[in-house]
Amino acid sequence: MEKHYDHSKEGEIYKKWEEGGQFAPKGNGKPFTIIMPPPNANDPLHVGHAMFIALEDIFIRFNRMKGCETLWLPGTDHAGIETQFVFEKKLAKDDKSRFDFDRETLFSLIEKYVKENSDVAVSQMKRLGASADWDRFTFTLDPKVVGFVYQTFEKLHKDSLVYREEKLVNYCTKCGTGYSELEIDHIESQSKLYYIQYGPFVLATTRPETKFADTAVCVHPSDKRYQEYIGQEIEVEGLNGKFKLKVIADEYVDPEFGTGVVKITPYHDHNDFDVWTRHKDEIPEPKQVIGLDGKLTEVAGKFTGMRVKAAREAVVNELRERGLLVKEVDHNNSVGVCYRCKTVIEPLPLPQFFVKVAPLVKNVINSLDSGETTIHGTGREKILRNWLTSLKDWNISRQIVWGIRLPVWYNVDKNPNIRVTFVDQNGNRKIGVLSNLLKEHNLNEISAGLQTLIAPKDSEFIVSADSPGDKFIQETDTFDTWFSSGQWPVVTLSIRDGDFEKFYPTSVMETGYDILPFWVMRMMLLGVYLTGKSPFKDVYLHGLVRDSQGRKMSKSIGNVINPVDMAEKYGADALRMALVMGSTAGQDKSVSEQTIKGMRNFSNKIWNATRFVLEFEGETTEINKDLEVELGGWIKDIEDNLEKLKPGQASEIAYQAFWHGYCDKWIEEAKKGSVGTKQMRDTLEKLLTILHPFAPFVTEACWTQLGKKTHLISTSWPKEV
Repeated sequence: MEKHYDHSKEGEIYKKWEEGGQFAPKGNGKPFTIIMPPPNANDPLHVGHAMFIALEDIFIRFNRMKGCETLWLPGTDHAGIETQFVFEKKLAKDDKSRFDFDRETLFSLIEKYVKENSDVAVSQMKRLGASADWDRFTFTLDPKVVGFVYQTFEKLHKDSLVYREEKLVNYCTKCGTGYSELEIDHIESQSKLYYIQYGPFVLATTRPETKFADTAVCVHPSDKRYQEYIGQEIEVEGLNGKFKLKVIADEYVDPEFGTGVVKITPYHDHNDFDVWTRHKDEIPEPKQVIGLDGKLTEVAGKFTGMRVKAAREAVVNELRERGLLVKEVDHNNSVGVCYRCKTVIEPLPLPQFFVKVAPLVKNVINSLDSGETTIHGTGREKILRNWLTSLKDWNISRQIVWGIRLPVWYNVDKNPNIRVTFVDQNGNRKIGVLSNLLKEHNLNEISAGLQTLIAPKDSEFIVSADSPGDKFIQETDTFDTWFSSGQWPVVTLSIRDGDFEKFYPTSVMETGYDILPFWVMRMMLLGVYLTGKSPFKDVYLHGLVRDSQGRKMSKSIGNVINPVDMAEKYGADALRMALVMGSTAGQDKSVSEQTIKGMRNFSNKIWNATRFVLEFEGETTEINKDLEVELGGWIKDIEDNLEKLKPGQASEIAYQAFWHGYCDKWIEEAKKGSVGTKQMRDTLEKLLTILHPFAPFVTEACWTQLGKKTHLISTSWPKEV
């Protein structure tokens, strides 16, 4: 036996497991199932991925040893906007953009790019020891998955839980898509609060550039300063001439903010939109002054075509010149930005498809109340309940190409006012209303070169996986990525014969607490809706992996740990132990390279203890009862903690038991003659078995050194002594 453990051979060990079919469910024991959170197909793993792999692999290996019919089903995610965003940056380097291609061509280009890189995540998961059933690997854009997602959408539509409506959406003008409330980051921003003369009033606003789309001014109904104006029209001097606005009263207005008078711009502020919906009979239809391209529309007159920031400066300068700017003061406020590119989000009107969440939420809360699903992580269930009770209808439309296209069709004869952008057969980009475009181009050409389509809010549509006929054109929006991944436990088990009946509901959903509202909540919403049962019995939420100073890992700080590099340098077992040991559900964990390096010593300790046992020849053959009792306690404590989903505590016990118990104490006792060769070997074998879920490679290597013909991975969990 070599003097030192060689972790460079971990790949050979993994290959033997995989080729030996060790990862597939076996036997007729109680099913134990984990559906893997799918990482992005074309992205390398980060340390957060390594954490979920380590934790889930512990649960899987332990339950496999306990005799369960164990399934860990892996997959990767197409990652909608994130993948398209990265690909567009790649296009930009070649001096191209998404606007140079029709949507089908762009989809194919992204698909090729993803396929070229799709083995990155999978190969790295294997390098870290993930004993998943790769024969059941699923990609979120697999045809069977797409078909299942279509069926779900059709069911929601038939159940009147899907509707199409023009609402204000959180729109990123750079990424070119709307987002749900959950996908918006909020940052504190220092801006200006502008006090502007509006007829007899002075009002305060942070957005003077939207004044061209004002439909009213509003005061609080009990504000005594403005009682005489409520219900009256005022004349306002604008930058494109004078105009009239009605004064309305609504309790939304804070009398203490600014002057207690606010302008109402429904198409560019969510609160203003709500005010407009309550006062539709009093004020005119909204106007849109900012377009989907982030530029001011023709409503802005001479400011048309300017981007928002430049337009704000220009408008403020002219207000100042005309004496309409009373004052400006520094103002701190929260600004919504795109979670991906950090562009300021514009609330913009757009017809979108929404899912009614209220009926779905009720059933999920019942699952929590009944204990059907348990959330592990202090305070996380309360957070989930808060999200559920405040959840708005879910906008599932995304204006991107890379994703599952909505199975929605419009009859071109019944919907002549659809606005279309397409690339004609000569490669020219055309924009216009469909009825006009059809005078020069046929529908096949338009459909083949289609980039985007915006149907008016009252358009008739048909939900169908296939085209209903020759006169139909398909919606260009794709589903929100979370809509398809929200069906993940159901769809991955439903697309294979027998899996759903055997493995659903799944046993554990293990993932980071940061995607509790994004993913876990939506899996529960759709899982209960589709099956009548919550998709998992337990939800284990791990925390963020931080550096030794407790800081979030960031490239700009330079404290990022590459998990594969660490596995190559110190061994996958060392990385896994460093991540898991002492971790607690719902709590962040600090890890550094030094921590990982320290855990390499543990791998060497296991190896060296095995060398000692192979060379040891004890004089006594009597059983040392104290060692027997202590071993039984270790087995029980580790087993109890893993059964209770406490891998951090279990790994701590395993570490202390082996290093300080077996090595520091009992090896020394053996040298003194109080423990015999057979008992030391039998104890080591049991210890290797209970250590295996935490450090699978070194324990398997030592098992082989002991002359075992079977794989340790397939060995049964030891019974208490």
